[in-house]
Amino acid sequence: MLDLSIEESDEDALQEVSQHAKTLEDKIDRLSLALMLDGEDDDKNAIVSINAGAGGTEAQDWAEMLFRMYSRWVERKGYKFELIDFQPGDEAGIKSVTFTASGQNAYGYLKSEIGVHRLVRISPFDSSRKRHTSFASVFVYPELEDEIVIDIEDKDLRIDTYRASGAGGQHVNKTSSAVRITHFPSGIVVQCQQEKSQYRNRELAMKVMKARLYQHEKKKQDEKLQEVHGSKDEIAWGSQIRSYVLHPYQMVKDHRINLEVGNVNSVLDGDIDTFIEEVLLSKQA
Repeated sequence: MLDLSIEESDEDALQEVSQHAKTLEDKIDRLSLALMLDGEDDDKNAIVSINAGAGGTEAQDWAEMLFRMYSRWVERKGYKFELIDFQPGDEAGIKSVTFTASGQNAYGYLKSEIGVHRLVRISPFDSSRKRHTSFASVFVYPELEDEIVIDIEDKDLRIDTYRASGAGGQHVNKTSSAVRITHFPSGIVVQCQQEKSQYRNRELAMKVMKARLYQHEKKKQDEKLQEVHGSKDEIAWGSQIRSYVLHPYQMVKDHRINLEVGNVNSVLDGDIDTFIEEVLLSKQA
């Protein structure tokens, strides 16, 4: 069709060819991305935890900005959002938050966000208007189906209940509905206080515990495989993956693939598909 369009100097036909080519290109991109989501857990829902790094209010405000970014991304994808745990900051922001993103390939997409995220900006909390660098970590786990059995013995768990934090006054929680579960062998601690029912909080906390234990064991297996094959690659669970610079210039850079995007506000509003897709596709190369 292109050859005929050129031969006939048919501008309308050339435009139609261009539209068809763009449609095919989009289909190929989607297919290439789908081929990347073939991991054992890629089709599962995702459990996402965001934790503020050192730095007090600055880091806690950054953690809240990341929380908003991912919440908006979940909304854009049409996924279901459920808050599991929320620990507010001392003055502003949040210390940590855990939520689920439920939808097709949620974990497959979000696993590429695991790591440390860095923010550089003029601090709104500093009267001298100095530039600050803040860090927050993002962890993502696959949500396990009920039929997947994770062997957790009662003797390995300590379950504590406490009063959920609230705004005070008539809204303060007068019952010990919040739940904290500690798994002694691994040292993993999870907590949930968002539901009014202690039973529901315990159920949600156990779901997160199973997911984290599953990921914990999988990480150990990956490390053993690396030793066997003599791989020098590190499993970068805590490495810095992306920088968000608001001053002296504006840019978001993914250090793994050297991808730079200038529209920081759009990225912080949840437009992170470009980063997610490019990271996934880079593993194909």
